[in-house]
Amino acid sequence: MFKKILSFVIVVMLSLSSKAQQNQQWENLFNGKDLKGWKLINGNAQYEAKDGMIVGTTVVGSPNSFLATEKTFGDFILEFEFRVNETEMNSGVQVRSESKPDYMNGRVHGYQYEIDPSSRAWTAGIYDEARRDWLYTMDYNEAAKPLFKIGQWNKGRVECVSNSIRTFLNDKPAANVVDDMTARGFIALQVHQITKPEDAGKKVYFKNIRIQTKNLKPSPLDNIFVMNFIPNNISQQETNNGVKLLWDGKTTNGWRGVYKDHFPDKGWEIKDGVLSVLGAQGNESANGGDIITAKEYRAFVVQFDFKLTPGANSGVKYFVTENEHNTGSAIGLEYQILDDDLHPDAKLGSIGNRTEASLYDMIPSVKNSRARKKIGEWNKGMIVVRPDNTVEHWLNGWKMLDYKRGSQYYLALVAKSKYEHWPNFGMAEKGHILLQDHGNNVSFRSIKILELK
Repeated sequence: MFKKILSFVIVVMLSLSSKAQQNQQWENLFNGKDLKGWKLINGNAQYEAKDGMIVGTTVVGSPNSFLATEKTFGDFILEFEFRVNETEMNSGVQVRSESKPDYMNGRVHGYQYEIDPSSRAWTAGIYDEARRDWLYTMDYNEAAKPLFKIGQWNKGRVECVSNSIRTFLNDKPAANVVDDMTARGFIALQVHQITKPEDAGKKVYFKNIRIQTKNLKPSPLDNIFVMNFIPNNISQQETNNGVKLLWDGKTTNGWRGVYKDHFPDKGWEIKDGVLSVLGAQGNESANGGDIITAKEYRAFVVQFDFKLTPGANSGVKYFVTENEHNTGSAIGLEYQILDDDLHPDAKLGSIGNRTEASLYDMIPSVKNSRARKKIGEWNKGMIVVRPDNTVEHWLNGWKMLDYKRGSQYYLALVAKSKYEHWPNFGMAEKGHILLQDHGNNVSFRSIKILELK
């Protein structure tokens, strides 16, 4: 009797396993023989089916070229293998991408799984082709950089489920973006444009391109950094990582005016999930004044979206203690927020140390034009303060500067700055986070914090 029951259980388990495998069935996007189901868009790079591979070859004078699926896909799990043999052979795989006559004359645009064999090592990062530039550089996840192997087959994986886009490289998590700009589109293989004749004929290889579109089972959540583009939203992985909203997107809870026990009665506005300091002819703290967090923080990652109006000035300060009892803006280390072109402060200070994303009046930010959005567009700022007192300023995915509080270099910079007369400037063990009222209209949203230990 026992043997009959055991045999029955085994049969049921095998049946369930077989059904589970059927439910997660893969569909091959490339038949291994020809390019049926694919079409060339934009450029005229060469693509051919050869020896079970799709081989893309660079052509002089061609813009970025894409071999795109004729079908479009919404939620899916995509896997593919790829190989490049030269460090100059930049490429990528587009997902949820589009080509429309009314957008840049049909130029392909959308999310791209980057293939970057250069020393930068951003393979598996997420680039927004012909749209917003980088969404997730691999500087966010240094551990994934060595995973790519030049001259060898690498395995790529993209999981697009609802607003989540996750990439994997050789079975390890690489990038994680939360975004709702495009929910559906084609998949395409890129051959990047070249400008030098000697780069003609370089090749990128793809094989084993397959997709799941039903009964999706995404990979378990991990602990890598998440870049979330949905305003005032915390994803499940961010929650698991310990990220919290520093501003709830609706109320003044958790914030108060500097040297006050309440939020300012005027000068600030909350509307449609945006927190804005209102203009006051550029007069510092003359209207509502600065606002600070109720809590103090020691080591942290603070993220914030900000949007400037023409000629505007503001800042995000940290390690603010209110011990100075000064007038005007409170004292603290400052991530500068500024219209570098129109505000005169950009030309003051020393070697640009009052420009956007600089450590105000002390360290200039990197002069990277790609990191700076147009005035009126939303930017993503980030301040990282580690337990060992190393600090980083980030802007739109690019690291703009780093330094260490208390180092000789830091102390020398303080001695040459406008803060030289403030004892132990910027060296508090803990402090408030501050949004500055500099008398100009500047907006904030998606203010988040991860406390580090």
